[in-house]
Amino acid sequence: MTQRSSGIPCVGGVVFDGAHRLLLVQRANEPGRGQWSLPGGRVELGETDHQALVREMAEETGLSMEPGHLVGRVFRGNYAIADYSCTVVGGALRAGDDALDARWCSAADLHALPLVDELISTLSEWGALPK
Repeated sequence: MTQRSSGIPCVGGVVFDGAHRLLLVQRANEPGRGQWSLPGGRVELGETDHQALVREMAEETGLSMEPGHLVGRVFRGNYAIADYSCTVVGGALRAGDDALDARWCSAADLHALPLVDELISTLSEWGALPK
């Protein structure tokens, strides 16, 4: 995939369950192999952000999602990531092809897991921390 001048376009999902726990995946690949982050991935050529998000979320978590509004943007190395709120509309949670594990996390869980750099501070800035 070619890199845009602002970075490789990626998307991520900010998803909460009924208990306001946040959906996280443990990354299977670099960057951040073994660390926990929001699920998501690269936008493929010809895809919209929402199309990429639906595909990536299904691949990584087994869940069908309805993408919502843009929560925020982050830049990690060469990656320009647009994170969107999402609502689960089907499927069963399981770790997919790019994830070692997937789970719903409370605020306490966040502090006990090895997270990608700046995840807690970024979610805090966006008002998107779990309870």
